[in-house]
Amino acid sequence: MTTKRRSVPGIHPYDGPAGGWGALKATAIAVRNQMDTLTAPATLLRTNQPDGFDCPGCAWPDKEQHSTFQFCENGAKAVTWEATSKRLTPEFLAKNTVTSLLEKSDFELEDYGRITHPLRYDAETDTLRPIEWPDAFERIGKALRAMPSPDSVEFYTSGRTSNEAAYLFQLFAREFGTNNFPDCSNMCHEATSVGLPQSIGIGKGTVSLEDFDKTELIISIGHNPGTNHPRMMGTLHEAARRKVPIIVFNPLKERALERFADPQNVREMATYSSTNIASTYFQVKAGGDAAAIKGIMKALLEMDAETGNLLDNAFIAEHTQGFDLLALDMKTTEWQGIEKESGLTRDQLKQVAELYAKSNATIVTYGMGITQHNKGTANVRLIADLLLLRGNFGKPGAGICPLRGHSNVQGNRTVGITEKPTAAFLEKIEQVFGFEPPKEHGHDAVKAMEAMVAGTAKALICVGGNFAVAMPDPEKSFKAMKALDLSVQVGTKLNLSHLLVAKEHFVFPCLGRTELDLQASGRQAITVEDSMSMVHASSGKLKPASKQLLSEIDIVGRMAKATLPETKVPWMELVADYRLIRDLIEKTIPGFDDYNARIDKPNGFRMPLPPTERKWPTPTGKAMFSVFEGVNEDQVVEGDDVLRMVTLRSHDQYNTTIYGMDDRYRGVFGRRDILFMNDVDLEQRGLEHGDLVDIESRVEGCDLRLENITVVAYDIAPGSVGAYYPEANVLIPLSYYDKESGTPSYKSAPVRVIKHAIAS
Repeated sequence: MTTKRRSVPGIHPYDGPAGGWGALKATAIAVRNQMDTLTAPATLLRTNQPDGFDCPGCAWPDKEQHSTFQFCENGAKAVTWEATSKRLTPEFLAKNTVTSLLEKSDFELEDYGRITHPLRYDAETDTLRPIEWPDAFERIGKALRAMPSPDSVEFYTSGRTSNEAAYLFQLFAREFGTNNFPDCSNMCHEATSVGLPQSIGIGKGTVSLEDFDKTELIISIGHNPGTNHPRMMGTLHEAARRKVPIIVFNPLKERALERFADPQNVREMATYSSTNIASTYFQVKAGGDAAAIKGIMKALLEMDAETGNLLDNAFIAEHTQGFDLLALDMKTTEWQGIEKESGLTRDQLKQVAELYAKSNATIVTYGMGITQHNKGTANVRLIADLLLLRGNFGKPGAGICPLRGHSNVQGNRTVGITEKPTAAFLEKIEQVFGFEPPKEHGHDAVKAMEAMVAGTAKALICVGGNFAVAMPDPEKSFKAMKALDLSVQVGTKLNLSHLLVAKEHFVFPCLGRTELDLQASGRQAITVEDSMSMVHASSGKLKPASKQLLSEIDIVGRMAKATLPETKVPWMELVADYRLIRDLIEKTIPGFDDYNARIDKPNGFRMPLPPTERKWPTPTGKAMFSVFEGVNEDQVVEGDDVLRMVTLRSHDQYNTTIYGMDDRYRGVFGRRDILFMNDVDLEQRGLEHGDLVDIESRVEGCDLRLENITVVAYDIAPGSVGAYYPEANVLIPLSYYDKESGTPSYKSAPVRVIKHAIAS
């Protein structure tokens, strides 16, 4: 069944593979538009190299060998976007009011270039004006000391923040007296950080790149690596060419998971050929992942009951608890419900179970298509259950692989950016620094925004990021940000969150990853942790965009010193030599032994991962099976017209940063006002490809709408629709999130789609 096709501006099919010549062309355009073409090649070739800088994009690990270039198309965009020759000067800001700049998109704002001076909002002229650093820090310190309570201040970090900056930031906040740490992981992989420790005792993945060389099966759920972690495509490409089955579960057909041409493969580039990545592609309904995983497990247990020897019974007996309850749940879960919720058939899920039963080493990779649901934490535990059934932990080629987005979102959590610190960590802080840190749990991202809406949060300090834009329900979030008494925004470029001015408001420019960081002791290196727990050094060489720039570490240290007159921490000594910060991390956090010595190695070192040794740091000392209790639909308005909306990143995008207006692989060019919809769902609603529609939230008690959007027929699972993030955040209430982890439900928002009424 197909709908009528009309010509729609900016919509035409893209028939090429992911990667290939299209990626090289896009890289060349990014270089031409942003950087000096003479210096750009040398800069890009230092990406992810020894004595170079870590890519400011995704967290996929580096290869051991560095004989080829270690960046991808979107990595090149991230580098050139940061290393741009464009500058946002005080002269420009003096001529453009904050009110006028708020009418611009984030794409337009960031394209003005790098911020060159520390800025303070001047209400009289409605402009951001330069301020001297000492004056700015003095004002911030005075404002923070005047707060009614330390808990009225929110301390936010982006995933691009280094280990050293994040460690100092959490130290500053805890000496100040709060555990309020909203951060970007709260909006993406907090379900992993909460769910995996309950299952295997640690909130991180367990696989290495070497495991992908040895695996016999890869199950990929809820992610689009061609855009969001593109260096992973080289790993999947190699596995596919070795004929390793790669089973994909995703509501949309994503080109990178269908066909990929490796730009470093001479044969594929010369012959314009490509490699099929997915051996099987299942278009699960949005929000139906749990049902699909349960279906695989139910089929596996039914086959085991018939033939035996399909489960790793010795592993289950020695290393796990809770199997009997899981088996009972699988037995009592009906196939009819599984098929309805997942959108897949019993035969399809049995096919996956058969492949899984044959594999001696299986890796499951997953992204935000698993975590950003109102049962995201339970989804993560289900994946762990699936792997535990056949002992796929602690052996080569097997394990769980959560795909973290930003390059150090995992490292931030490791070094203490958490609103729920352990007693052991707080005890170490007190022993080493001599002050008693607060013990009460603080705010995550949603709780922080709720506190701003309620007026109990008075100040926000953001080291990186675009906090308000990343959050759900921008109408509430933007208004709440503007009502603060103090806002400090640290970044390299201007974004909309920087323009939501508080009573006392500062925008601070910082060094980027690509730039030379010179402190009193000489050139500095920072460290980051990738998604496979490898910690390694990063050091830029480019001349800073302005003489006025400070490093994030320097900014945090100076703020802390200005705020805490009786501080126990030698802030400026730490700013002068980052090795001293790493010494303190080593003293307070397990796994960082010989920190400074070990990062001198080209690939750094790996943090401890007990499950890789079949050790389980859970309360029972065993890996724990869990029982999925079903999706809570109490908030959803009933009705046959309810569809599930997933928010999507375009291929010209990384999180809230928009590099351009194209989404090449999905065939969208020069626009983002699009809703992707299945042919069947279009016809049922009397809609056609190219119609203008309005989208309404179907969460109980919410009146949220996104109007005048062009609907496009697309290969997406029936009952599911897709719209771009962050524009579609207007449809997601602040209250609609996973109650276990606090992760907003960006991937399964209930909506209604109706034809747009054109006013006469």
